[in-house]
Amino acid sequence: MPSEPESDRRDKRQQGRQVKTMAKLIPVPKLGQSEETVSIVQWHKAEGDEVKKGDVLFEVETDKSVLEVESQFEGTLLKLVLPAGKEVPVMSIAAVIGDPGEEIPPIEQPTAAPAPAPAPAAAPAPAAPKPSAPAAADKVADAPVAAAPQPVAAPVAAPAPAVPQRKAVSPRARKFAGDFLIDLNDVPGSGPGGRVVERDISAYLDANGYHDRKITPAAENLARELGLSLLSLTPTGATGRVTISDVRTAEAEMPKPMSKMRQTIARRLQQSKQTIPHFYATVSVDMTDLIEFRKGLKDKGYTVSINDFVAKAVALSLVEYPEVNSTTDGLTASWNSHVNLGIAVSIESGLVVPVVPDADEMPLDEFHAVARELADKARSGKITPEDMSGGTFTISNMGMLGVESFGAIINPGESAILAVASAMPMAVVNEDREVVARDMMKITLSADHRLVDGAMSAAFVNAVKAKLECVELWEEEIA
Repeated sequence: MPSEPESDRRDKRQQGRQVKTMAKLIPVPKLGQSEETVSIVQWHKAEGDEVKKGDVLFEVETDKSVLEVESQFEGTLLKLVLPAGKEVPVMSIAAVIGDPGEEIPPIEQPTAAPAPAPAPAAAPAPAAPKPSAPAAADKVADAPVAAAPQPVAAPVAAPAPAVPQRKAVSPRARKFAGDFLIDLNDVPGSGPGGRVVERDISAYLDANGYHDRKITPAAENLARELGLSLLSLTPTGATGRVTISDVRTAEAEMPKPMSKMRQTIARRLQQSKQTIPHFYATVSVDMTDLIEFRKGLKDKGYTVSINDFVAKAVALSLVEYPEVNSTTDGLTASWNSHVNLGIAVSIESGLVVPVVPDADEMPLDEFHAVARELADKARSGKITPEDMSGGTFTISNMGMLGVESFGAIINPGESAILAVASAMPMAVVNEDREVVARDMMKITLSADHRLVDGAMSAAFVNAVKAKLECVELWEEEIA
């Protein structure tokens, strides 16, 4: 029988090795339709750890929330590919799971990652100062200019953020300046086109009394590492010496990048205030009877919160006033046939708005259960983009924070938001013109004045007020 060709034997050995290769590449999941990049917040597993299906591997921060990523495989974490604190494209390979000692397969990461946002410009990093040299000052480097927000309707590409320009400096001047803790952007240039030359450095040092400043060696090293100017530091040490504590104080005041979620919140709220003409209407609601009614329900084992009553009253009122449950781009109006109620929830990293769909059709106890589950998911970092999509109206309740009154900013894509303050005992005049103590709560509607005028705003908040003050309505709702 003829012997098997060597090439066939090699193919079979290679196939055998491929069969044994069971290592799994763990990608960063795509958590929303518009999500292109996420930041890895922290790892819950280290290389060499045993991993079971369902274990949390790492947390990622999207522009809306911080979410846990669970393992779909069992084995050992062979390699941690992406470090924490880094923004990466979705579907990048984050880790490899397999058997101990198993060969790690080749890893190809996505190449079309969106360009990261520009970081604050750092001051030039100078070298160690010469004892005999004069001294100079510095300010924290210019922060990058924020991108212009996009309009709600007919979005237009926002201009690229402005990048701080680097000052023209001659090579000799840059080398000379490297000996001092200064920012060359602060040095006036006398060369052609404002170019900074060596004599400008010397003049700047003399003019700002750099020689008179004293700094401890440890503080100097830290300031140099952070790119801080000596003259920007306030000395608190003996004989006016700058200490490491002074540098730490300045470090705490340096600009720091906001989280991805906080950047998104800032961008959307700025967009809302700049493109939506806000109109405000406030009424005081007598919550005394409803609070007593809720206490009675609680004694009977029926648990609902004041916010549940508010939300339900809002949902029913939105059915009566569909314009408040709609949106406009200034040219057209879009009518929503469903009342999908967003409930703002404050979490450590910002604010998220889970959405209760078809809130007007839910019994009060069912609404309580759904809203409670969504709030718990938000606070535990398990809220998903799907849980926060499709909202038509938002409620922001600060009743537990002792707030008398406030106005909220409209969520882009909606026409109004209701701000709910605290119920507080107040002296009021009743129908018999007697002064009595009642639990009063102010609610403020922020409305898009392009779609919702003053009269409609007033009618809507008074409709919510009437429902909250009518205990008979809630007795029928619960019966």
